[in-house]
Amino acid sequence: MALVVICGQPCSGKSTAAACLAEALKETESKPSVRTIDETSFHLSRNQSYANMTEEKNLRGVLRSEVDRSLSKDSIVIVDSLNSIKGYRYELWCLARAAGIRYCVLHCDVDEESCRIWNGERHERGEPSYDDNIFEDLVRRFETPDSKNRWDSPLFELWPAKDGIEKLSTAIVDAVSYLTKKVDSKTRDVKILQPTIATQSARGSEANSLYEMDRATQEVTNAIVEAQSHALGGPPNGVSLGPGLPTVDISRSVSLPELRRLRRTFIKLAGQTSLSGPPPPSDADSAKRMFVDYLNRELGSV
Repeated sequence: MALVVICGQPCSGKSTAAACLAEALKETESKPSVRTIDETSFHLSRNQSYANMTEEKNLRGVLRSEVDRSLSKDSIVIVDSLNSIKGYRYELWCLARAAGIRYCVLHCDVDEESCRIWNGERHERGEPSYDDNIFEDLVRRFETPDSKNRWDSPLFELWPAKDGIEKLSTAIVDAVSYLTKKVDSKTRDVKILQPTIATQSARGSEANSLYEMDRATQEVTNAIVEAQSHALGGPPNGVSLGPGLPTVDISRSVSLPELRRLRRTFIKLAGQTSLSGPPPPSDADSAKRMFVDYLNRELGSV
């Protein structure tokens, strides 16, 4: 039914806010299904996830993909993470629009010094915390949400350092009301995002297709690498992927970097094709057949 994006500085009380919101939603008359998606859902540590730009980008990709798979008109999804970059919040807003559901942002507005103190206290207690250099970098790059932006609206603001966080906090009460209010033709204060023609027709199949394509091509690549290792570096006499699937014909040794390059090119080509035609196959075996045919053409032409 909705996507809720929690955002705020590191150690500003976001997880507490997410827990209070989820509990408050479950206590409403409609008792909606609520799911919280965060770093701990994937057993990722804070310092590892934000160690550098590459790790942070990978984390955002993992969270975004999980949100995309989890959105439906039967549940409320809460994204409990920094969500500090406005461009990323826009991407999440686009997912909500494609799903045709409600959307809102809950901002934990805390001054930097309070966050710094809370981070230090967590470290002293042995609780999950940020290294000082990572904390300072995240604080510096945080982009405050602005209700004038459609991807930051409606915006509900908490002030944990001043008022604390509880289920009866004004922002949480207002958010629960917005998320659970029944909508009819006369409702004006609740906005349900409307998907565009393109996202409405292709979103579900496209998301599954890209996921299966990525997983299937990785399995084929792993099978080739393993077959070559068993052949002691020489070219194996074809790589079998199982019953009902074509054989990868390899007449020479293929390095891992070359396999990765071919895989990236294939996924890119499949994505471009889906823009003007049907989406890539949504089952793994069909994706593997396409990738093997592509490899046999590319490697056979060398």
